Amino acid sequence: MEARLSMVTLGVGDLDRAVAFYEQVLCLPRVLMPEGAGVAFFELGKTWLSLYPRARLAEDVTVADSSPSAFPGFTLAHNVATPQAVDTLLAEVAERGGEIVKPAQDVFWGGRSGYFRDTDGFLWEVAWNPGFPHA
Repeated sequence: MEARLSMVTLGVGDLDRAVAFYEQVLCLPRVLMPEGAGVAFFELGKTWLSLYPRARLAEDVTVADSSPSAFPGFTLAHNVATPQAVDTLLAEVAERGGEIVKPAQDVFWGGRSGYFRDTDGFLWEVAWNPGFPHA
């Protein structure tokens, strides 16, 4: 197996609402699909983000569609180039309807980070890490 992640698929409760959040609030570049495809893709460099109806995703995996917990056991992350960019991005997300879970703050590992929750409850970290290449 190659050392790469090709796609992250999030099972969402309302596809139209989730697409609007990712497209309009986070400003991610959406890949156009045929009308009625029932899925949305966002190209993020060499990795893609897929939004798919939660019940259909559970069916595809062949597991029960149980309700999400307050903490699903994973987070998604977006690294930025400067400490100030953490504050700026979190403020923009909050202004546009995202829920700030942890405000931007300096953290023990020497960087700066904060967390927000999207419209389906997925947790995103916005982080500046001085030891992590932004590019």
